[in-house]
Amino acid sequence: MSELVTRVSDNVGIEPDKAEKAIGMMLGFLQREADAGPVARMIEAVPGAPDLVARFNGEGAKPGLLGKVIGAVGGGVMALGQQLMGQGLSMGEITGLAKETLAYAREHAGDETVDAVINSVPGLRQFV
Repeated sequence: MSELVTRVSDNVGIEPDKAEKAIGMMLGFLQREADAGPVARMIEAVPGAPDLVARFNGEGAKPGLLGKVIGAVGGGVMALGQQLMGQGLSMGEITGLAKETLAYAREHAGDETVDAVINSVPGLRQFV
């Protein structure tokens, strides 16, 4: 996983500790929201991903007022974005994080698996 953390940190400009937590939060979100089969295959294929999901799944999940409003109108990707912004990430950094993480997942799990994950989460395609 350190390879992905380094890649996100270098290419997106996020500090390594923050990148590690954000990757774990994003993967945890995908584990909760995406179709179970494809996301399980993807997480198992990405080195270190199961550990990050276990460590950071649910981080930042306590919504503030904005999170409650977003949750009331659908949540999903928007709720994840709000949680990541709560960790200090900008929208540009969140988009970069998603693109780098899913590109890395493609390298390990393959296009078909990652596309199945992306297509099973409403609204995710527009961010990646």
